[in-house]
Amino acid sequence: MYKKGEVSYEPLPLPDRVQQPDDAALAAVQAFRDYMRKRHSVRDYSDRPVPREIITACIEAAATAPSGANHQPWHFSAIADPDMKAQIRAAAEEEEKDFYAGGAGDEWLAALEPIGTGVSKPHLTTAPWLIVVFAQRYGVTEDGERYKNYYVPESVGIATGMLITAIHQAGLVCLEHTPNPMKFLPALCGRPSHEKAVMILPVGWPSDNATVPAVAKRKKPLDAVMTVFD
Repeated sequence: MYKKGEVSYEPLPLPDRVQQPDDAALAAVQAFRDYMRKRHSVRDYSDRPVPREIITACIEAAATAPSGANHQPWHFSAIADPDMKAQIRAAAEEEEKDFYAGGAGDEWLAALEPIGTGVSKPHLTTAPWLIVVFAQRYGVTEDGERYKNYYVPESVGIATGMLITAIHQAGLVCLEHTPNPMKFLPALCGRPSHEKAVMILPVGWPSDNATVPAVAKRKKPLDAVMTVFD
């Protein structure tokens, strides 16, 4: 975390060691891989409440992410307030009308056809929580002095991935919604103007009749996503 005046390096002995023998490491990561294969982006939510403590723990896990110069250029707004969720849904659906009316272009709309998306976004109000992920374009010290943040998209992307993983670890589901532009979100969430909302995650339990697009189960083969140089 940035702190004005701290410019020297101080090494700290590695405080936590979680290393294990190769066979145990392989078993652990294979089990994790298999569990992550059960993660799905879900649009159908139960109205069953999710305790605030679970959401807090998920965000705490995300906040451990690495970041450029350790500036941690993110903020997470967790929203359960029905009125706020309704405002976000209304704005999102208004944008989606233009998107699906042709603003996206034929190629993009054709790519989305197998996903089954559309203008209506009921998950933004049905899900018990919305987590809005903000990226901080720059930081501000306690005395109002601006300082530069580094690798902001990369840092926020890593933290968001860790948040999605933590949500899955809790047994919850989420959906990755990218606001465009929804410029009212910083003010709605009481955030400064130099923070930009980059993702909204509806979070909750899947409904009893939840579905996912069949195409979402198609993953690239390993040899398409991995190259090994021994």
